[in-house]
Amino acid sequence: MGSVDNVAALEIPGTRRAVAVADPTKSAFFWLSAFFFVYCARPEDWVPGLFYVPMAKITAILCMWGLFNSWGKTKRTFKDVPREGKVLLILIGYLFLGAFLSPIWRGGALSRTIDFSKVWIAWILAFLLITSFERLRRIIFIQAVSVAVICAISIAKGYNQPRLAGVIGGIYSNPNDLAFAIVLTLPFALAFLVTTKKHLAKALWVVGMLIMLAAMFLTASRAGFLNLVISGTVTLYYFGIKGRRPMLIVGIGLASVLLLGVAGGKLYDRFQALGGDSTTDESAYGSYQDRMYLMQRALSGIEEYPIFGLGVNNFVTYSLIWHECHMTYLQIAVEGGIPAFVFYMMFIRAGFRNLKTLRKTKDLDTHTVLFVGALHSSLIGFVIGALFAPEAYQFFPYFAIAFTAALLAIVREREREGGVVAPPAPKRPRHFLEVYDYGRTGAASPVR
Repeated sequence: MGSVDNVAALEIPGTRRAVAVADPTKSAFFWLSAFFFVYCARPEDWVPGLFYVPMAKITAILCMWGLFNSWGKTKRTFKDVPREGKVLLILIGYLFLGAFLSPIWRGGALSRTIDFSKVWIAWILAFLLITSFERLRRIIFIQAVSVAVICAISIAKGYNQPRLAGVIGGIYSNPNDLAFAIVLTLPFALAFLVTTKKHLAKALWVVGMLIMLAAMFLTASRAGFLNLVISGTVTLYYFGIKGRRPMLIVGIGLASVLLLGVAGGKLYDRFQALGGDSTTDESAYGSYQDRMYLMQRALSGIEEYPIFGLGVNNFVTYSLIWHECHMTYLQIAVEGGIPAFVFYMMFIRAGFRNLKTLRKTKDLDTHTVLFVGALHSSLIGFVIGALFAPEAYQFFPYFAIAFTAALLAIVREREREGGVVAPPAPKRPRHFLEVYDYGRTGAASPVR
């Protein structure tokens, strides 16, 4: 994995000398990175003046232009797009059909489907341009750092705002959505903490994760907390138990307990309200009753419109109380119809299938194994959290599955080119605080 992003080795016939050739997709990948930063960090919400600049559109267009200019010289083409990319396109096409046939509001459903369809462009660009493990790390790094920054800004600007609601706009405006994004990103942050060699970087990742956990507890999201417990357990299995880092488990456990004690009061009240104790948090108990009603209403909508559904985001009107269905699987089924639900589940399943193939691959280097574990933890967090939140049109889960597809393609390409290439061996540990990671073969490789 020691390849350099912006150059490629070219053998000159009759010689043993390799020359550097500029990577034709370097510019396109730069703008893909910029797009991920704009989407994940939302600088328009905290940098003055950027609100009026359509940065997401600009970066996406420049990325597509860069890819167009390099077409024919790229490592991958549309012929290489895996089945999940095609299933996602079919899902979006079916949602467009449902929007045109919506019994509620065709114009609204069409407009919202157009907004959601942009995820396919981002998905395809990610798959075509993330052609090395270094590039994959860079994109995931952008997502992890961006969410940590968003959490810090949310706490700083909204410490008096109930549940940090509306402090940051877009995908973070709802406390449940913010908590969801945090839980999906925490496994990536932990992967960088474990794999980085620099002590300062380790310290920054520890601070970033503490900020993310604090923000998650301040959202008082019950779904987010349950999601954290499940995803966190899987993450600690990969990094703590399987990776033989017991002190990592102890440290994260103590930090979580302390943060829960300091910032989890509102969350405790909301859980207590589930038992009917409305004296602690009447809004939480009312929310619980509303969600039960919304699930029943969604089932009625599926029964009434089983083929094409109500249209994207039209359940809010159909619900009669102007709320979304707080279960992703019912949300996609009632708004897109049962066929859309089937396509959606096929797409999600593909991500786990990719990871299963990667876990069975022999001789993967340590860093790849760790990021496979992080992706698996994130996806498990999603499928569990989706039981309690309306996240059918949130881009983060789609990105995670794009990462699994790109990583599987990277590993297969390396095998075709002559076997899996391990990264340079780290220097010998100098003191006992440096931890070890054990690969699939059981041999120890030091990772600070």
